[in-house]
Amino acid sequence: MPAMTAEASEPAAGEQRQTPPAQPSGPARLIRKSRRFPLITRDTARPEGGGRAAPGAAPAPARQWPLLAVMGGVGLGLLIVALDAFRAGTVLIGLSLLAGAFIRWALPEVGMLAVRSRFTDMLTYGLLGAAIVLLSLMAQPDPWVSIPFLDDVVHFTVR
Repeated sequence: MPAMTAEASEPAAGEQRQTPPAQPSGPARLIRKSRRFPLITRDTARPEGGGRAAPGAAPAPARQWPLLAVMGGVGLGLLIVALDAFRAGTVLIGLSLLAGAFIRWALPEVGMLAVRSRFTDMLTYGLLGAAIVLLSLMAQPDPWVSIPFLDDVVHFTVR
């Protein structure tokens, strides 16, 4: 294959040669980027703490152990609910979410357990876990926890 020469890149007849603009020297050389958001998103930022929970050479389950621990607890809770132990299963589901909130708070890198910012993840996991535990302890029949003012609220709204 013949080598390309300067003549091969010459403009055709009637076209003008485009010359690159001269590069300014000094402070004018700095190019200022726009502060506007791009029209097309090219990539997404990894959430804070979303790095691997184990070294990259470790197998995939070891790198994602925080998420697998929470999901394993929730899965075990669902299995217990399916085996007719409603209260114990839902308490385990809520405690698994509370453990996820604690893991998110305690560890700097938690892999895919990090979905949003650390604060938002902790708040979400913690509130959902606490609500599930509280509701499962108050479930009828024979609730383990009774909160008197909630009985009044229910009777007032259901009339």
